[in-house]
Amino acid sequence: METKEMIANWIESAERDKVAMDHLFEKKDYNWTLFVGHLYIEKLLKAVFIELKKEQPPFIHDLSRISEKAGIELTDGQKDDLDTITTFNLRARYADYKTEFYKKCNLSYTETWKTKIEEFATWIKKQHLT
Repeated sequence: METKEMIANWIESAERDKVAMDHLFEKKDYNWTLFVGHLYIEKLLKAVFIELKKEQPPFIHDLSRISEKAGIELTDGQKDDLDTITTFNLRARYADYKTEFYKKCNLSYTETWKTKIEEFATWIKKQHLT
């Protein structure tokens, strides 16, 4: 598969996850909203990784590490946000975190982080995928 094709596939998959994230939010399924939001950002970062490195992205889910390995310059605030968004992947998957995470994911918390996910996605697209 050509580099452009790989990038397009990651972006298309990310955009499908964005739609799913929005649907989950509408249905008030807040913990899964944030889990899928993590996937949305992860796939965009992996598209950028391919764009910058011309190779397959690493098989990791830590958003800050993906960014670092790609050579994407982030502010401290962006790194902190990505570290928090990465926890949505772990906390939605593992039983010992699920109950605590489910309780945390009320409307206000989810709206705040969904907005941060969307803002980061917009930024990464403008910076690296236009």
